[in-house]
Amino acid sequence: MLRLAMTTDAETFERVREPLAARGIEVGHVRAKERSLRASGGDDESADVADEFDGFDVGLVYPTRLMEGAVVDERLGVPWVNGRDAVITSRNKAGVLAALDAAGLPTPQTTLVSNPVSESVVVDAVEGFSYPVVVKPNSATRGVGVATASDPDSLLGVVDYLNLIHDYRATGDKSFLIQEFLPDARDYRAMVVDGAYAGAVRRELDADALAAGRWKHNVHRGATARGVDLDPEARDLAERAAETLGIDYLGVDLLKTDDRLVVNETNARPTVDAATKYEDDFYDRFAALIRRRAKRE
Repeated sequence: MLRLAMTTDAETFERVREPLAARGIEVGHVRAKERSLRASGGDDESADVADEFDGFDVGLVYPTRLMEGAVVDERLGVPWVNGRDAVITSRNKAGVLAALDAAGLPTPQTTLVSNPVSESVVVDAVEGFSYPVVVKPNSATRGVGVATASDPDSLLGVVDYLNLIHDYRATGDKSFLIQEFLPDARDYRAMVVDGAYAGAVRRELDADALAAGRWKHNVHRGATARGVDLDPEARDLAERAAETLGIDYLGVDLLKTDDRLVVNETNARPTVDAATKYEDDFYDRFAALIRRRAKRE
């Protein structure tokens, strides 16, 4: 049986274990963070610790913390479905949007700001936008730090808080995005496996949340993911996004209004939802991708 290493033990790990085991792939967890990891020298290492990294054939998604990931990668010595380059590519929201725009794919109007800059640069950066605008960190996930600004003063206020974070010399990413706000857009996460659409969910807030003025549709912020059948245009856009970025296994976030369909973000470490929310052959294709990556390397 093929052995697959996963560095997460959250929802995706629990959901994929049985379906992949039924297809001859044993899933094991390798802890990559909030622990110590031997980087060199091994004479005093116990057999139990050594065995933790032994016997795997392939990994599913490079660890989210790149520093720890480099050590885990060396210790495991396996190919990855979505390696380091794929994770870095997808994490850079501005880089993704620039690549998709260059390929002719529709995206929200977006400007990257690289701190430190003066207030005049921020004001100039929002020229051509209509308020409100979205302000978001360039490399955060799960909706962390995303805010709207309704006028120049509130925009500069949000940027003030970002400046406080970016003042720390150890902060690696000192960039943020200013993006057009599509308030009535429907929010979808499409899954692409090995270049082909594999299902989608619509992320929705309940009536009480909407009445309270909430607008972020992240599941980790309380939204519900409901399985949907995307139309051919949306399916094609998700597949083209994955092809443009060269990522085999990708979550593609789509925003759809009455007259527009755009790629908002991508995720090379996508959460796998319940199988009922995907195409019937989702796990067959997922397992085939894992097997082929193990063989290819």
